[in-house]
Amino acid sequence: MVQPASDTAAHGGRPVADVRVADVRAADVHVADGFLADALVADVLVAGGGPAGSVAALALARAGRSVLLLEKDRHPRFHIGESLLPMSMPLLEQLGLRERAERIGLIKRGADFPADGQGGFNVFRFRRSLNPTYAHALQVKRAEFDQLLFGAAREAGVRAFEGIEVRGVEFTAQGVVATLVDEAGAVRSCRARYFIDATGRDTLLGNRLRLKQRDRRHQSAALFAHFDGVRRREGEDAGNISIYRTADGWAWVIPLPGDVTSVGLVCGPDSLRARGGDGAQFLWQQLSAVVGLAERMQGARLLGHLQATGNYSYSCRRYAGRGWLLVGDALGFLDPVFSAGVHMALVTALDAARLVDEVLDAPARERALQAAYEARHRAAMRRISWFIRRFNTPVMRRLFAAPRNDWRVEEAVIAVLAGDLHRDGGVGWRLGVFKLIYALQVLRHPGLALAGMCQGRRRARETWRADAQRA
Repeated sequence: MVQPASDTAAHGGRPVADVRVADVRAADVHVADGFLADALVADVLVAGGGPAGSVAALALARAGRSVLLLEKDRHPRFHIGESLLPMSMPLLEQLGLRERAERIGLIKRGADFPADGQGGFNVFRFRRSLNPTYAHALQVKRAEFDQLLFGAAREAGVRAFEGIEVRGVEFTAQGVVATLVDEAGAVRSCRARYFIDATGRDTLLGNRLRLKQRDRRHQSAALFAHFDGVRRREGEDAGNISIYRTADGWAWVIPLPGDVTSVGLVCGPDSLRARGGDGAQFLWQQLSAVVGLAERMQGARLLGHLQATGNYSYSCRRYAGRGWLLVGDALGFLDPVFSAGVHMALVTALDAARLVDEVLDAPARERALQAAYEARHRAAMRRISWFIRRFNTPVMRRLFAAPRNDWRVEEAVIAVLAGDLHRDGGVGWRLGVFKLIYALQVLRHPGLALAGMCQGRRRARETWRADAQRA
């Protein structure tokens, strides 16, 4: 049994009242069609049916736990984050889902970054990664991929329901009581011994416990949509993600199955705010101004799903507390230039499932296990965030445009691009060498470094508060 929470949160001294909601007695619960009364009690409640929530629920069900998985939307639903990483492939294999994922995905063998000069690429192929696992990853339509994982959780015995949102939680001596609201507005409650927050950028506990911290060093906003008719790379690079530099940020081109391509623009919040009312026209103008990308977009047609989002990067001060864990985007989100979002969702979900399964049998170990969980994933976030915060600086542009593999440093960078964020295997010290090279380049080109610093300070003052919305 999970140890009860006191009147003060287990860590940090913040009152549990921050997450208290009106108590709804089980006898007063309205049971909607398809939501069975016996689903109101479980070992584990998972809020959020994206990759993190579905995988955590699936793994716990396979461990013999009763799991309730609740998703506020209905699958399939549009979502960005379509580019997976090679280090995710062994995780899908472990789940028994790799072949099913490959049937709905497009093979991705590398990442394209602009080369010196006009219009060319440096291709960072995953087979050249230090300590490679898989030589490829997948590009997927998230509507299909997320539905696959949610369905697999159901197949494993998870009681998975859509159209039901977890609005609040209260920690009690028995575990957690959650208040739920369905699409019709009916309110009910459920009880569980443990709570996993997989609510993504909604950050249920991050907001309620005031854990969420905006990354002021990397403020950005994004505008994105699906297109057809976008010209693809040739040969084995046809499935690569392509990254283009723009005047105020960067753009992605992600080929998807069929003739669909995900195209997005990441820029400063002020740039996106100044676009006026026509998001589509602004996106076309920005893409048409980029050498190489403009040619690929000739003849392309906007299919839909045009959305804008702001305040891209954030993290939570704590990832865990007595009776609860954060997974996936609920614990933090980084600018998606390295496509780490889904991979971190899968890794944290599987780790969380192991942790919760052990804690339910040995509650006394909870704090030590949670400390290890947080340390492991904070280190992974730090490994990639160092690159992301500097990616669009003039100095980093020079390094990525003319890579060198002295001491196999380039292979270590490719390992990061491949999602090798939790292992070492010689990656760590080589990244240290890369950071030294970066510092030497800063000293060698102080003008470029100063321009990057000014850009960062200006961006830190910008805000554009919007979750994903129609543009």
